[in-house]
Amino acid sequence: MSCEVKSQENQSIHYVSHEAKISQKIADLKAFLKESDYNSDKAFLIDFSISSSKFRFFVVDLNSGKIIQKGLVAHGDGSEDGKADGLLKFSNTDGSHCSSLGKYVMDEKYSGKFGMSYRLTGLDETNSNARSRAIVLHRLSCVPDVEQTEEICLSFGCPMVSNNFFKILEQHIDKSDKKLIIYAYN
Repeated sequence: MSCEVKSQENQSIHYVSHEAKISQKIADLKAFLKESDYNSDKAFLIDFSISSSKFRFFVVDLNSGKIIQKGLVAHGDGSEDGKADGLLKFSNTDGSHCSSLGKYVMDEKYSGKFGMSYRLTGLDETNSNARSRAIVLHRLSCVPDVEQTEEICLSFGCPMVSNNFFKILEQHIDKSDKKLIIYAYN
């Protein structure tokens, strides 16, 4: 996979509405997790309405509603097709190279093309093909650790993070006695 940097127009972030959105997504997750066997104390949120040059991957404490850690995350290069309207495009179709929205469960850890990675299973109609599309959480060196002025590199649809942020996420995932959820939204 080639990793190229593409420039996109800067998106301004209004932190009041951003915080309100996170609070709403946490409430949504709490309701979902109440009837599940997944980890109900901690989850990962990805807010694709935020520019990829800014922190938009959040580790959240579901009990306090606080963000524990945050990092950069790439989106699929196919999602760029919607940028003419200023918005990313999302798809659940194999070969689209798009990111998909919805809740994913963090499944088995394995060593593959990008080193240690986690398979993701989509729990919603919008991401139900994640397994067949080989959508995984993985690291790649082209994703930086700090916020940028330009958009970061692109994936083939996987949530792709920096080496250092992956190590942080790995600790949360591996220490959890129940499977964690990633909730990607726009």
